[in-house]
Amino acid sequence: MNTQTLAPHESMELHEALNFKTLCLAKSKLMQGLVFDQELKALMQKDVIQSAQQIAELQAIYARAPFQAPVPNSPTPITH
Repeated sequence: MNTQTLAPHESMELHEALNFKTLCLAKSKLMQGLVFDQELKALMQKDVIQSAQQIAELQAIYARAPFQAPVPNSPTPITH
């Protein structure tokens, strides 16, 4: 049994977690520009830093998936 590779369902769940964390990171980055309260802004900045670290950790685990979809290095905000 090869323990280096994730099972397909683990890969899918990890991919969903990566998508969620990337969306949260993009939202925190976008909302920082709209917040005037310095305490809230500091919390959002802390969330951005922690989310980036968590995404990097998840990407390292995701590298063991038997199949992969591309993960952007930095989220691209959607603004209209």
